[in-house]
Amino acid sequence: MDDRSARRLRVLMLSWVYPPQVIGGLGRHVEGLSAALAAAGHHVTILTRAAPGAPAVETVGDVRILRPLPPASTDGLSAWTGAVTHPLAREALKVVKSGEYDVVHAHDWLLGHTAVALARRLGTPLVATIHTTEAPRHQRRLPPRVGASVHAVERRLGHEARRVVVCSRYMRHQVIEQLDLSPERVEVVTDGVDPDGWQASAPEITAARLRFAGAGPLIGYAGRLVHEKGVDDLIAALPRLRQRHPGLRAVIAGDGPTRADLRRQARPLRLDRAVSFTGFLDRPGLRAVLGACDAVVLPSTYEPSGMIALEVAAAGVPLAAAAVGGLPEIVETGLTGVTFPPGDRDGLAEAVDKLLEDPVGARRMAAFARERVRAAYSWSIVAARTVRVYAAAMGLRPIGPTTPARAPARV
Repeated sequence: MDDRSARRLRVLMLSWVYPPQVIGGLGRHVEGLSAALAAAGHHVTILTRAAPGAPAVETVGDVRILRPLPPASTDGLSAWTGAVTHPLAREALKVVKSGEYDVVHAHDWLLGHTAVALARRLGTPLVATIHTTEAPRHQRRLPPRVGASVHAVERRLGHEARRVVVCSRYMRHQVIEQLDLSPERVEVVTDGVDPDGWQASAPEITAARLRFAGAGPLIGYAGRLVHEKGVDDLIAALPRLRQRHPGLRAVIAGDGPTRADLRRQARPLRLDRAVSFTGFLDRPGLRAVLGACDAVVLPSTYEPSGMIALEVAAAGVPLAAAAVGGLPEIVETGLTGVTFPPGDRDGLAEAVDKLLEDPVGARRMAAFARERVRAAYSWSIVAARTVRVYAAAMGLRPIGPTTPARAPARV
């Protein structure tokens, strides 16, 4: 057997977003995974786009970051990804050489063409993590030509990769069906979380409650403000919840294109003072807001994996989530939280009401969810599973333990 199976791997990871740029969960996933791989002794290089104020080359911890990509707006991304393929590959080959890496790992479609070109030029196995597919995420709102172009890149990336990684069983079914992939090439490696990085201090929680809470309970949402996150359903359910729980307020943490629409929705419902929109928050700010909440609501109508559910669980906060996509794989009613049908505003209100009416039971579920996160979703566990995928792509025997950590038993 090739002796590379016994040594540390050299990984070239491509992501169009990486801190300090953070859009949704992709940047947080790549940052957490790369840091955990490096902590385990593997050599990780991130190839990403330029960011204002960030150097073109830097090392953070033990992760090397290269930013030769031109910046891009979220408009015309399908055209941008094709336009940068060859220039980026040429720039990348100035700083990465054949023989320097054991595996190329691409995240999502935006750098799909570039990842394929680099893997071929370097003679290196390609692994692709497909965090979401654009067609269901945009729920047919993309122009047909753009949708077809994106799908073509996704399909090419999936077929060129020796192994395809997805973050939930739900997404495994989606990519096998939509991209026509062989099931044996598609593996589930969940999102991860820092189990200790989301616990807010008492002063942080107190400050956040003084800012956002009133005389009643405080409920929260965290994530991008886009159609598929279902925040309009949360706002529509608030009048009913405020009748049951006088003084209830909501804090919406995040930003996105639907923010103005959500504000307009709240006005005729007389929720101007009851709903706070924080905009984008860094981790300390978000951690404080989550810790201040009596319950957090994830009302998505599409959610491929649900990293934010892991972060809420790590924060130890009761969670109500729509039973859609990968969320039910994390949030189990009566065990780690409560669920409701996606798009069901009455069901959402009932789920939140259940948590607020039984705070002892809600905190018990939150405590168990936090135990499960620590046992099965820490970044070190996710990194070990990812390394086994790398080994399979390289044709090697598994590297490291072959049995995933066991989650706590049901209570």
